[in-house]
Amino acid sequence: MGMGSDMYRQRILDHYKNPRNYGELEDSTYSHVGENPMCGDEIAVDVILDEDEEVVERVAFRGDGCAISQASASMLTQELPGTTVDELLAMERDDVLDLLGIEISPMRIKCAVLAEKVAQDGYEIYVGERDDDRTVTEE
Repeated sequence: MGMGSDMYRQRILDHYKNPRNYGELEDSTYSHVGENPMCGDEIAVDVILDEDEEVVERVAFRGDGCAISQASASMLTQELPGTTVDELLAMERDDVLDLLGIEISPMRIKCAVLAEKVAQDGYEIYVGERDDDRTVTEE
């Protein structure tokens, strides 16, 4: 464990205590809510797409839960603007873990990927590819 992981831990704590883009977007293209019942995390994500609806313009989130779920949601809101919808849908759990930068125990992976899944599921509901049920990260 070098200095590196300490730095990442500090950053996670910072995002948890001072979340970026926390709140609601008035004119969101879509909003979606998800939860991780194992840990009690709940996250709502608002996304604004550009007028062609191919690029993410803004993302906000609200909710509460453990530091990992909240920090990854906060980081995601900074990461997604400028990405295409295809890139959003192609995101995998490793992309989120790279953002967090530290080893996450298997139990915590669901906390880490919650916001990403909510953003992805919300889009698929918006375009009619899936039913409008809340996202639940429980196998």
